[in-house]
Amino acid sequence: MGKYAQKRLIRKIDLERFLSTVQVNPQPKVNLEQYTTSEHIAAVMLYIAAYTNNDIVGKSVLDLGCGTGRLSLGAAFLGAKTVLGVDIDRTALKVAIANAKNTGLASSNVDWVNGDISVVNGCFDTVLQNPPFGVQTRNADRAFLVKALASGKMVYSLHNHPKIDKRLIDMLKSSGSGLFEVQPSVFLKRFIEQHGGIVRTVYATLMSIPKMFDFHTKVRHDFVIDLYIIESNNV
Repeated sequence: MGKYAQKRLIRKIDLERFLSTVQVNPQPKVNLEQYTTSEHIAAVMLYIAAYTNNDIVGKSVLDLGCGTGRLSLGAAFLGAKTVLGVDIDRTALKVAIANAKNTGLASSNVDWVNGDISVVNGCFDTVLQNPPFGVQTRNADRAFLVKALASGKMVYSLHNHPKIDKRLIDMLKSSGSGLFEVQPSVFLKRFIEQHGGIVRTVYATLMSIPKMFDFHTKVRHDFVIDLYIIESNNV
């Protein structure tokens, strides 16, 4: 399983430290909304999936829109049985393969597919994804949700919070955990239910992105994203 993959309980700080070694995309594409999942957010997502819900260790994991492999390799590090990372961006996937090698996970049960998410077939225990939020292409995250619900028993999916909430941002900044349970978006909840899913929990957390593209006006932008934990009835 590679030198890092293991089934013992791993401290969250050690998971974050591991995730920080995963290199990011050197050429992010604005049309694909390629914003890196921070090591903190990835660690929170993976830790809840692994140790709160038992959805990583010994499980088959699919990472849709895997980018350079932060979630995929994090799942392998925690002891996933198999991991499949899928991304349409060849450059990002080359970095993912290099990351697997550099972290000692190249020989573990991690596979990569360069292609659109529609190429995925089969059923997985768990789907992880940080899909495009639909800022550049409206409703771009919907196709990811549909595919995830058709592919996995449990889905962990990041989405833009439905409104700008400065009070929530302040609460998250002052919180020790940086995490609050919130109500799902009415629209997303309905969409998920229409496609065979049940929203189990939604956690709000804070995402910060640096100035990456010409249209960005701030050096750093803080905003709230929601982690949806969804059970699928399709698998």
